[in-house]
Amino acid sequence: MNPNLQQKISVLIITLNEAVHMKPLLDDLKFADEVIIVDSYSTDETKSIATSYENVKFIEHKFENYTSQRNFAIDQAKNKWILFIDADERLTPELKLEILETIQNEPVYSAYLVYRTFMFNKKVLRFSGWQTDRIYRLFNKEKARYTIERLVHEKLDVNGEISFLKHKLIHYSYNDYDVYKGKMISYGKLKAIEAKNKGIKPNAFHFYIKPAYKFLYQYLIRLGILDGKKGITICYLNALSVYVRFQELKKLNTKKY
Repeated sequence: MNPNLQQKISVLIITLNEAVHMKPLLDDLKFADEVIIVDSYSTDETKSIATSYENVKFIEHKFENYTSQRNFAIDQAKNKWILFIDADERLTPELKLEILETIQNEPVYSAYLVYRTFMFNKKVLRFSGWQTDRIYRLFNKEKARYTIERLVHEKLDVNGEISFLKHKLIHYSYNDYDVYKGKMISYGKLKAIEAKNKGIKPNAFHFYIKPAYKFLYQYLIRLGILDGKKGITICYLNALSVYVRFQELKKLNTKKY
């Protein structure tokens, strides 16, 4: 960490069994004043790898949903500027420099969106809906917090103006079919709780039309067809998440307490 930097940054990460990612991730974060990992009681080597780094603070905290876990992590940070990064994401040297320069220039913006490059088995997925993927990753914690209405695919509520960083984040989201499928199923179950909280009653439209539309929209309109077999796989698994959402919602609505 450069001692001459006026503004310091806290890097936040939430994890569960991310040992495969920890070393390359943390090797790239030595510039940060502090790195805080909030872990959902991993059973692999995540903890032992993370705690071997001097600038890492490792906290175990029960997982309820992604939003509450992220907000808990924010509360642990000592610095005003937050870089929230997932374990399967990597900073390019250009993005890292841009982030550091941004926070030193007394920014008028409260938060910054970052575009992501989606990696499918270490190869770029160019379409399938991911070509415009962007997400909040850098923000002033005094002016931003994740809204509690979202349990997954979290929404950052920002008080103030927003901007974009010009360099992209690398997203190694898909390395294994079963792991990604499990992630999509997990997302679907959390989205089912969101839907129940909104009072949605699923019907045939939700069970069949919405998953089919999700697949066709991403495969045809968002050009997944140009990604070949990779596009079919990603579009199918994203549609599966929608199908799971409404099947789980049906169970929740019929569950007797």
